[in-house]
Amino acid sequence: MKTIDMKYLQLLAKEYPTIANTATEIINLEAIMNLPKGTEHFLSDVHGEYSAFEQVLRNGSGVVKRKIRDIFGAELNDAEINSLSTLIYYPEEKMDLIASETEDLHAWYRTTLFRLIELCQYVASKYTRSKVRKAMPEDFAYILEELLHENYNEDDKRLYYEEILQHIISLGRAEEFISALSRLIQQLVVDHLHIVGDVYDRGPYPDKIMDTLMNYHSLDFQWGNHDILWMGAASGSRVCAANVIRISARYLNLDILEDSYGISLRPLALFADDVYQNDPCTYFQPKNEDNIDYSNAEITQIARMHKAISIIQFKLEGEIIHRRKEFNMEHRLLLDFIDYQNGTIHLKGKDYALLDTHFPTIDPENPYKLTSAEKELIEKITAAFKNCRRLQKHVQFLYSKGNMFLTYNGNLLYHGCIPLHEDGSFMEMKLRGENFSGRELLEQFEILTREAYVRPPGTKEKKYACDIVWYLWTGAISSLFGKSEMTTFERYFVAEKETHSEEKNPYYKLRNDEQICKQILEEFGLDGECGHIVNGHTPVKEGKGESPIKAGGKMLVIDGGFAKAYHKETSLAGYTLLFNSYGLQLVSHQPFTTKEDAIKNETDILSTRQVIEMEINRKRVRDTDIGTKLSEQARDLKLLLDAYRNGLLHENR
Repeated sequence: MKTIDMKYLQLLAKEYPTIANTATEIINLEAIMNLPKGTEHFLSDVHGEYSAFEQVLRNGSGVVKRKIRDIFGAELNDAEINSLSTLIYYPEEKMDLIASETEDLHAWYRTTLFRLIELCQYVASKYTRSKVRKAMPEDFAYILEELLHENYNEDDKRLYYEEILQHIISLGRAEEFISALSRLIQQLVVDHLHIVGDVYDRGPYPDKIMDTLMNYHSLDFQWGNHDILWMGAASGSRVCAANVIRISARYLNLDILEDSYGISLRPLALFADDVYQNDPCTYFQPKNEDNIDYSNAEITQIARMHKAISIIQFKLEGEIIHRRKEFNMEHRLLLDFIDYQNGTIHLKGKDYALLDTHFPTIDPENPYKLTSAEKELIEKITAAFKNCRRLQKHVQFLYSKGNMFLTYNGNLLYHGCIPLHEDGSFMEMKLRGENFSGRELLEQFEILTREAYVRPPGTKEKKYACDIVWYLWTGAISSLFGKSEMTTFERYFVAEKETHSEEKNPYYKLRNDEQICKQILEEFGLDGECGHIVNGHTPVKEGKGESPIKAGGKMLVIDGGFAKAYHKETSLAGYTLLFNSYGLQLVSHQPFTTKEDAIKNETDILSTRQVIEMEINRKRVRDTDIGTKLSEQARDLKLLLDAYRNGLLHENR
């Protein structure tokens, strides 16, 4: 045996010092590998819509209700199933309502506890006792373990179990126990969660979503283009911070900055009122998609702030384009193309009249130079992002759990696209003097995104990495953006919609081709025949006949439009994906009303399940990435066992 192998086995022997416990662990690992594969739950493009996100997360895209039907379908009617489901989703709130409406609460507790325990036994059956035990709340762990792993049909113990439940009720712990069981059921129906990008922007509560994710038992995160913008702002990128504020102002969502994260926008408001006090800012009126009740004065001030930060953003973007020639974005130096005297702009060989010609802070001779007041303002804003503890906590979580892409159990997950040429070949980009494409390009993007956060302020490495983060938001070869250019300026200042066009990367046409999808899977080290791509980013226009299932099932697009702004366009409110031991299932969701409605009226998100692929042989843990690791551990332990038996190592009893 090689010396290096012996050193490794000697280290392993410290954890398994005898033949007995080595053999026990081998038996344990082999047994685990024969359990059914856990359920994976995929969500994408939540965009701050916390209520809908919370409902889908709590109901496991319909898995909880399906499990209830499996157990109680013949015993309970639809109304009773809906009531039990709602209780599991929102135990505390639902019990408050039930307590006010139920005469014999003691009987309700007893019936409900028996049902929840039976359901919990069912959903726990595919896991080891150890895993279930770790998921249990500490206060009830002993009682739960007794109740979940015994047979109620045995007469000798039935009285014992009934006595336990009776005392839980009589001691006033029933509500807490029901809550604990409900949360355990929620956790056990979904083994692992994938967030395929874009928690931030559009909706009002991305911070609440982040808090929920930080407390979730098992998940990963693939960064989206909107997430990367907030990550850049938290890293100290001035242009990313300006973009974040502009988008929040555009969608009347400044509360997320001021109330949720405590980032003061007073300096921006004072600056905007001073510089744009006589400007109606007509074309910077915010979009009020939720019909929030704002006064005219408030809307006017937000419009001024919106315009002020937009002009600063355009200037900062120009600075980057000038210093990063390798980005090939000179055509986006739009402030150079303005005829300030005549109020026109020259775009792609044609002159267009500007809708707004009031540019008090722009020097036509040096249009990208910030005024002293603008420079002071953006420095204050950037510092506020850097010093916001709550935002930094959320962004650190995104870095710790997130990636640009992920290969997981034979599937490839990413948010945006894999940049392609028309012929299907991978686009190249030069980064730090070297060309990268395909998987290597995304790996480099990820490295630089991390450097943007951790590099010391003021260094050239920090500045370059932050510029790359901005490029990921808006660049033509960005895997997160996926378009030739971002026509933000034109949408504000030019009426002609022909100038607003943003040509999609050929990827979005080619992803319908099964061979292209196989090529992408193989580029990332996966089996092109068996694997799937899970993609977000682009809302699926189901109302216009578009399908989220592409390339013969190789490509699954799960951004159906959680954000309310997309509902008219998509005709639904989001897609999610389930991957359990039986196969892949795509779930489409209708718009969610409110949490209050769900609790009081027991309404759930109306979901439609579509089987994508059914496994002939049920998948086991052995067939997963975790199974591969467990197989390696078992192999190493067998080598250790041989070393003990052959006298190469001595037991340490």
